[in-house]
Amino acid sequence: MKGPVDRPAPGTLPLRGDLAHIALARTYLAAHYVIPQPRTIGSEPVTMKLAMHDDADPGAELPAGQTVELLDCAGDWAWVACGPEGPSGYLRLGQLAPASDA
Repeated sequence: MKGPVDRPAPGTLPLRGDLAHIALARTYLAAHYVIPQPRTIGSEPVTMKLAMHDDADPGAELPAGQTVELLDCAGDWAWVACGPEGPSGYLRLGQLAPASDA
């Protein structure tokens, strides 16, 4: 990397100061990079949040059954992305379909 890189807007790329999608390692600096785990949105559509609280600004809307990439969990919240280009955001773990035992 050469020189400063503009930080993307919240809810776009899966990038935080502490963690980023592994596909962004060549472009963005983060303390850690994560290999995402595929998960599926449950039976109801969801609106991602830009922060881990219920009254946070809304992000992208995702339809029921859409595959997402799980990047991090904290308490009852999951940080997910629709791929390395985003969008990304937070949702409640209960809004994801149960993980398969494959």
